Formats: sequence, C-alpha cells, structure tokens
Amino acid sequence: MKHIRLPLSILATAAAIGLSPVAAQEIAWDMPNEYGETSISGEADKVFAERLEANSGGRIVITNHFGGSLGFKSKDHWSAVEDQAVPLASTYTGVFTGFDPIFLMNNLPFVATNPVQSKALIDAARPYYAGAFEKGNQLLLLTEPWSPVGIWSKKQINSAAEMQGLKIRTYDKNGTLTLKELGAAAIQMSWADVVPALSTNTIEAVLTSEEGGLSAKFQEYLDHFHYVNFTMGSNMVHINKDVFNALPDDLQKIVLDTAAEVEDELWSKAQDRIDLNVKRLAEAKVTAITDVPASFIDELKGAAQVAIDEWRAQLGDKKADEILAAYAKQLEKVGQ
Repeated sequence: MKHIRLPLSILATAAAIGLSPVAAQEIAWDMPNEYGETSISGEADKVFAERLEANSGGRIVITNHFGGSLGFKSKDHWSAVEDQAVPLASTYTGVFTGFDPIFLMNNLPFVATNPVQSKALIDAARPYYAGAFEKGNQLLLLTEPWSPVGIWSKKQINSAAEMQGLKIRTYDKNGTLTLKELGAAAIQMSWADVVPALSTNTIEAVLTSEEGGLSAKFQEYLDHFHYVNFTMGSNMVHINKDVFNALPDDLQKIVLDTAAEVEDELWSKAQDRIDLNVKRLAEAKVTAITDVPASFIDELKGAAQVAIDEWRAQLGDKKADEILAAYAKQLEKVGQ
C-alpha cells in the first residue's frame, strides 16, 4: 500500500470541518533514530510502530529510520520535529541541554543506575520534561530504556590515574565534565561518528552502555567493558503538537494509550535485556569487568559532583530540589 503523507494544512482543515482525513487515507509518519535497528532503542521503536499500527487498525503507520539514515543526528531532532521536517523522533535527549537543562536529569552520574531507579526518576521528572518539550511545540509520548552506562576500552582500567589523557568519547555534558575532571581527554561525540573515530584511532575508549557497544560491534576495536554503572538513561519519543492535535480525538487517544502501554512493557523487560547482554559480551569475546575496584568507582563519583553541581546551577536549586524530592518519593513507592 502506498503511504500518502498528508500536509498539515489538509489535516487541520479536515479536522476543523468535522471530517476524518483518515477515512480515505492512512496517516504515514517517518520517525528517525540515530541509533541502529538492533539497538535496544531501535527495537523499542519497532515495537511502538507495530503496536500503533495494530491498535489504530492500520490508520497510523510509522516508518522507522535507523542509524541517522534521514540525515539527522540526535541533536538535530529537536528542530526537525519542531519544524515538522519529521512528525516525531526517537532521541537520546541528553543532547537537548541547550534547550533546557532538565534533559540532563535522567543522565546525572550515579543518581539512577538501574531500571527501577531510572524509571522512577523519569516519573518524577515527567512534568518538567513535558514543560520543556512544550517550548518546542512538542509532546513527550514515551521513554525507552537503555542499559547502564560503562566504559569500553582496549585494556582494563583500575583507577583515575589510568584515565589520565585517555581519548574517550562521551555522549553528553555530564560525562564530559566528569571524565575531564578525572584528567581524561574526553570528547563529546555524536553516535554516528563513534565507529569512524575508533577505526582511525581518534578515540581509544567510549563511555556508553554494553548495549550500545554491542549493537555497533565495538568488539572489533575494544575488548573490555567496565560495569561502572555510571548512569542509566533513555531515549524519548517526541511528536510535534500540531501533528498530534490534527488527529481525530479517537486517534489521539490511541496514540497516547499505545505509548503508555509500550512504555510499561519496555521498562518491565529492561532487566532481562541487561542480563542477556552479559552473555552477548562473552559471545563477542569481550572481557566484562564486573568487579571494578571500589576505589575507582569512588573516584568517578567524586569527579561527577562537578556535573551535578553545574546541573543544579543551570536548573536552579529550588527546581532541582523539587525534582530530587519527587524522585525520593518515587523510590519509596518502588522500594528502592
């Protein structure tokens, strides 16, 4: 079936006069994700697309575009959705800090390091995320879990002293500030640029999850993964509000209900994926370092304070305290 993308003006006009534009046409949405199809967020995107098509009776069809194939990197997704270059996107939103510092919240070092904590932090901060997206005429639909962040390298690292001058890729400001504080030559780099940088020895280590590294076949360049549990972040699926508002009421409800349904399902299975990745590392002949020295973890935590302090300064102490208090309450609810 040919997917016809209806201009927003047509959708809005049809809605205004009480007609359903999907009566004769299905709605086709393109959704970019800079990460690969086999990554945990790529697979989550496919679940959402398949479930939404099924729940809408085929009235909404999402075409997933992985690996930055539409030409957008994660940092471009804000403007792409705001300007309707694409109707929605799946994004690691730590790159959106220029729009609002709240987007560093779910990736603060050592604040949320497992699926239960990460989801609790998202739930606590969700109203603040919603307010930030509102500034870009966007709506947060759902979050998709990654797995805990660690360090990929060519050899085992046991201390901050061994991080000195290490050319390591980071994915956001939090990681960059923390690792530079330790003396590493930290470079914030878009995901699409990581493998080319590894292949040319521009970098020699990567701060990311075991999941991310396996999906990009880091084992061809790096054969050690350190379970430092730096943080556990997520992708966020966000949609242009005009696109969403142009939908008939019944489809709006289907989109929101499907997003909630899929989000709950993804987070309930997150630990299973983490457990599976231990086996996948072994199969890829990557040394999984689960007994990282406690002294090294303490050094990382100490260095991370500079990132946390800067986040608080940007967000404001009052707002930061409100969110962290809400997070503490969420942790109590889930027994953490």
